[in-house]
Amino acid sequence: MNDARMHEVAERLPVSVLTGFLGSGKTTVLRHLLRDPAMADTAVVINEFGDVGLDHMLVEASSEDVVVMDSGCLCCTIRGDLIDTLRSLFRRRVKGEVPDFKRLVIETTGLADPAPILHTLMSDPLLSARYRLDGGITTVDGMHGLDQLDRQFEPVKQAAVADRLLITKTDLASRDQIAALRERLATINPAAPVHCIVQGKVDPAVLFGAGLYDPATKTPDVARWLREEAYGDDASHGHHGHDVNRHDDRIRSFCLIADEPLSWDAFADWMDALISVHGESLLRIKGILNIVDAEGPVVVHGVQHIFHPPAMLDAWPDADRRSRIVMITRDLNREPVEQMFRAFIDAGKDGT
Repeated sequence: MNDARMHEVAERLPVSVLTGFLGSGKTTVLRHLLRDPAMADTAVVINEFGDVGLDHMLVEASSEDVVVMDSGCLCCTIRGDLIDTLRSLFRRRVKGEVPDFKRLVIETTGLADPAPILHTLMSDPLLSARYRLDGGITTVDGMHGLDQLDRQFEPVKQAAVADRLLITKTDLASRDQIAALRERLATINPAAPVHCIVQGKVDPAVLFGAGLYDPATKTPDVARWLREEAYGDDASHGHHGHDVNRHDDRIRSFCLIADEPLSWDAFADWMDALISVHGESLLRIKGILNIVDAEGPVVVHGVQHIFHPPAMLDAWPDADRRSRIVMITRDLNREPVEQMFRAFIDAGKDGT
């Protein structure tokens, strides 16, 4: 990828998806973010203005579905289809009808599966030309999170696909509750940083810049984005003899490594086969690949059966030239995934 193309990709507007189970404090977090001057160049797309209590905030200007906060943050309601809302918002930005926002945050409902929103951002060609996925932010209830993870799969999936995890209500929960919840979240999503917050207060700086491109340097930061060291060597992360009554005991996280350069066709065939057989079980996939005859590394990123177009980087971030693919799966162990991976890669070496 040449410098001009790299700059173009990095300059697409970064999008963060804020999610969290019912009562986890997601709306309180959003309310504090909207008051923060550091959010001045941010547009927030929410389901209903009333949910965030905008009536109690100062508003500089408003239209039928857009308000500008005193912090400079722009708020927009989802009118029907999310794709239409984001396309319309971008057009209004270009025409100067709304402030020239530099970042977008999408707030989901408490019961929402974040995957369809991530799929929309990754697969719609018009949106992907204007926006890039920065990452997912998930709030987890410090008092009731353990019980919710036991009873419902939605909060487990919200935690599994997140790039940032916020444990809320830490002033009300005990130290033991917080410690147990931290440990639980580490088994679901070992690479996501966890931040404990009180009354929804969090520094915006810790939430954003979770994507491949470092917002400060406008260049790729693979190590920070991939964090393959967090997955360790043990595929099950302590899930031996898992209890089917605990949703997160059905989650696996692991890293596949290939020492020799890969055939792109073999890798693509493996992914197609894996998706066709286990698509619903593939919660999150990230990887950096050493592809035969490619000038630089190729970066891949997927949520379930939807993948971002692969990105080719100008150079490797360090001396490590191995292909590394980190995966979070549900009801899918490492062994069959790795066996299929090795079989397709070996077939690619043989040219079959």
